Amino acid sequence: MGERWYQEAVIYCVEVGTFQDSNGDGRGDFRGLISRLDYLSRLGVSCLWLNPIHPSPWRDNGYDISDYYAVDPAFGSLGDFAELTRRARERGIRVVLDLVVNHTSDQHPWFRDACSNPESPFRDWYIWSSDEPADRHQGTVFPGEQTETWTYDQQAGAWYFHRFYDFQPDLNWSNPEVRAEIQKVMAFWLALGASGFRIDAAPFVIEQTTPGVDPGPSDFSILDSWRHETQWQTGDSVLLCEANVAPTLVGRYAGSRSDGPADRAQMMFDFVLNPKMWLALARNDAEPLIEALTTAIVLPPGAQWVTFLRNHDELDLSRLTEEQRGDAFKAFAPRAEMRLYGRGIRRRLAPMLKGDRRHIELAYALQFAMPGTPAVRYGEEIGMGEDLALDGREALRTPMQWDDGPNAGFSTADRAELTRPVITRGRFGAKQVNVRAQQRDPNSLLRWFENLVHTLREAPEIGTGRCSVVDVPLPRSVLAHRFDAPAGSILLLHNLADASVTVDIGELSGMDTRPYDLLVDGPYAAPTARLAGLELHGWGYRWIRLRRSDQR
Repeated sequence: MGERWYQEAVIYCVEVGTFQDSNGDGRGDFRGLISRLDYLSRLGVSCLWLNPIHPSPWRDNGYDISDYYAVDPAFGSLGDFAELTRRARERGIRVVLDLVVNHTSDQHPWFRDACSNPESPFRDWYIWSSDEPADRHQGTVFPGEQTETWTYDQQAGAWYFHRFYDFQPDLNWSNPEVRAEIQKVMAFWLALGASGFRIDAAPFVIEQTTPGVDPGPSDFSILDSWRHETQWQTGDSVLLCEANVAPTLVGRYAGSRSDGPADRAQMMFDFVLNPKMWLALARNDAEPLIEALTTAIVLPPGAQWVTFLRNHDELDLSRLTEEQRGDAFKAFAPRAEMRLYGRGIRRRLAPMLKGDRRHIELAYALQFAMPGTPAVRYGEEIGMGEDLALDGREALRTPMQWDDGPNAGFSTADRAELTRPVITRGRFGAKQVNVRAQQRDPNSLLRWFENLVHTLREAPEIGTGRCSVVDVPLPRSVLAHRFDAPAGSILLLHNLADASVTVDIGELSGMDTRPYDLLVDGPYAAPTARLAGLELHGWGYRWIRLRRSDQR
């Protein structure tokens, strides 16, 4: 894979602790993940994104880190991690780590030392106020769970800042020593075989916080130095920014100049497109997606969007209006227990779509047809469900369902010793939904997902080409757009309603005389050069190749 491998990648998000247990202690580990690499290779995955793997009190699913230079002992050793990256690379799979450096755990030795003495060398590694800040109740990230962003520490005799929970004190990114240390952390993991980092809470990392000023100014030089140092050490490493900010600001995380190349983060999660996809699915109406595609921010050359439908967090709908959010809640989270913070949904995709195979296929065909690189959460490829009995986001972080045996093949430990309970009951329980059964079924969702991923490999235009909405009269439920690149041109049709339609596209520029279907939801008559009378089933999709270059 070339230096811009990320533009044609498929990202698979994994929690090591819930994927595969190799030693029977009830928690997944690196050896277990290594044993499943062939499964991921067959699926077509080319990048593994690992949620936090470091030592942690695990009060926030590992996002409260107590040592950046180690791995949680339950996962294995540093040697096991290095073996994972080597074995993955042999299969064409890169490994990207969560870089959680906006804050540490309050159990981190840096913070404990900082609290112990005002003269501690680590005191200025965090953000302090001797007086109670007037804005201590402003800027919380988790409404209902978090009431303040400044907390008084008795030992330190001062208030410390925490954008997230009070057990996650923010690092002081105005301090050059903090910047230098985190660059050493990044170099350490690159040397062990990592191919880059997902930057957790990027806007808060670069925010320069002081008492009484919220939000503080942003210092993008932090991203500049990260890009420089990571590229210097490993030329094909990547930075993937989690930056849920106003569309007008997104481009700054990728490039320092509006007319220049991407010289900061190579990849950006598309937080504008994601809720629009869900709104379109809720309303059976393509208009939200047409709007999103026609008004999309153009990233600097070399930068790439990352699309997603579900991830490790709740589905954040805060960018929708109250009416739009209400429509999404009604369709996908009708009960209060399915919602979180009044803005999000704590469910997996399959149950959100009532387990309807056609609807699930449409949703993922739609995501993979969007501009950028797709990211998929583990278990989505088999249609796993959530466990609403678990708190908050834990509902969608249950163990992978490998088979219909004890603990779904995840672990040989007693059920009470599992890191989280396996879903065993209902239509999404492991008896009904598991990898082994779907591998044996040529018509399973897993087999369909494999085909989707491999078809995307045959359509590099989607990752690298120019996207445009096809402007012809169509039913409101139909989205028609195309990609054009040196590799060729492709037309993508998706019907967001549960009723068949027939569309007339007409002859398009830059196409051969014999277009053909590349990915379809069922049998259709072959498309003609006039692209007339194109049928789409209810919740149907057709990817039609218009032109293919023989010089790839």
